[in-house]
Amino acid sequence: MTLHADLYWSFRSPYSYLATRRYRALTESHDVDIALRPVYPLAIREPDFFERNHPNWLRYTLVDIMRLSQFLDIPMAPPRPDPIVQDMATRKIADEQPYAYRLTRLGQAAARRGKGLAFADEVSRIIWGGTENWHEGSHLADAAARAGLDLAELDAEAEAEPEILDAEIAANQEALEAAGHWGVPTLVFEGEPFFGQDRIDVAVWRLKQKGLEER
Repeated sequence: MTLHADLYWSFRSPYSYLATRRYRALTESHDVDIALRPVYPLAIREPDFFERNHPNWLRYTLVDIMRLSQFLDIPMAPPRPDPIVQDMATRKIADEQPYAYRLTRLGQAAARRGKGLAFADEVSRIIWGGTENWHEGSHLADAAARAGLDLAELDAEAEAEPEILDAEIAANQEALEAAGHWGVPTLVFEGEPFFGQDRIDVAVWRLKQKGLEER
C-alpha cells in the first residue's frame, strides 16, 4: 500500500535543498508518495526576521550548511543570484522580490501536476549547486525538463493565476502550522511533523513502522 506524506519546502532554504534529493530518492526506492507543498521564504513571510535575529545566527547557518554539504557529499555554493534580494550588510529585505515569487509559484504549479518534488530537486540543484545566473538562459527550462515539465507552460500558469497560486501557497503555510511546525523543510506524515534535513532518518523509521516497503 502506497504511503502518502507532504513536504513543506522553500526555494531559499539551504536545508530544504540538502533534504530534497534524499526524499526524492526515497520515493524512487520505496512505495511512498511525497507531495511538495511549497511556502514562501521566511524573508517574505517575516521580512524583519533577519534584522531582529541574533547576530551569530546567519554566520553559524553559513558554517553549518557548508559543513553538512561536505558531510552529505552534496555540492553547495552561495546562490548567484540569491532567490531573496537582500542587503547582507544590513540584513534588510528588498521590497521587490522577482525571484522568490516566480520560483514559489512555479513550484506550486509543478505540485499541481504531481511533480513538485522532482521540480524542486532539479531547480534547487542549479540554485544551490553552483550554477551562476541560474535564472538566465536555459537553466530553469532544462531543470524543468529533467523533472518532466515544460517551463513555458508553468510560467504561463504563474502569470495567469498569481492570486490563485498565492492562495494555495498560503494554504500550504497554514497546513504546516496546523501540523505543529512553521519552518522548512518539514515532512508531515499522518499529522506528525519531522522538521529539518537531519530528521529524515527518523521520518523513514516512522514510515517503516507504518508499513513502508521497497518498490
